[in-house]
Amino acid sequence: MTSATINDVKRDDIPVYEHKKGIKWGRVVYHVLVMLGALLMIYPIVWMVFSSFKPTNTVFSTAGQLIPTEWTGVNYVNGFKGFSGTTFWTFLGNSIFIAVVATVGTIGFSAIVAYALARLKFRGRGLLFTAMLLSMMLPAQVMMVPQYLWYQKLGWTNSYLPLIVPYWFCIQGFFVYLMYNFIQGIPRSLDEAAKIDGCSYYGIFFRVVVPLLTPAVVTGCIFSFMWRWDDFLSALLYVSDTERYPVSLALKLFSDPGSSSDYGAMFAMATVSIMPSILIFLFFQKYLVEGVSTSGLKG
Repeated sequence: MTSATINDVKRDDIPVYEHKKGIKWGRVVYHVLVMLGALLMIYPIVWMVFSSFKPTNTVFSTAGQLIPTEWTGVNYVNGFKGFSGTTFWTFLGNSIFIAVVATVGTIGFSAIVAYALARLKFRGRGLLFTAMLLSMMLPAQVMMVPQYLWYQKLGWTNSYLPLIVPYWFCIQGFFVYLMYNFIQGIPRSLDEAAKIDGCSYYGIFFRVVVPLLTPAVVTGCIFSFMWRWDDFLSALLYVSDTERYPVSLALKLFSDPGSSSDYGAMFAMATVSIMPSILIFLFFQKYLVEGVSTSGLKG
């Protein structure tokens, strides 16, 4: 561009980008509100963590004070001692066993059922899909009494069977629905190409669908693990022996309304109990977002 051409350019035509440099107050207000909401939701967890380092007799007397004036680690020592010769490590192991075994069955068989509903054509498929959706709308409290009577007749009470076995039979339609939508987004041309290569329905599932299901599988594993880890009501109904308690049920042992309660140890062990969920979420956050965001897309 020559100097004459540059001089002909009017200054009124140049400051197009200057208007874009102004502060967008709407976005500022949005981020401020989001940060305030995040702080409001995370404050109870932060208070619990700091309270776990306070002496037990000062936990509630200094409840309005977030930072402890006197730091102590005796709460963690007392918490890991457990009760009646059962250490808190035993409770952690019980929760890990229940959560892992139930999650493996839930995700594995939910993927099989979702594949059948999404790809196979058989009589009654629509009815089964509708029944699955209806089961998602049914509150768990409605089935609590008949389930307990059923498991009692089977002799499953005071064991982990009611906490594990039902989830191997896809009693949670959420995971089936999640993977069903994800499989619907996989192009059917891949199935047809696999059929040309000689794959059966089983071969298509294990060689084509399963490798592409990774985001949905990881998302389901995260949700299933966290739900089984935090499940208090089921453990309260079916587990009686103290040494069999999972973490969610063992925490209540620190609080005894009839005598003294060790709230410092309870908050310390509650802090320990949330660490697996936090670590899982941090390490697999990418897959979680991808699985949720793509589960309803079509290929």
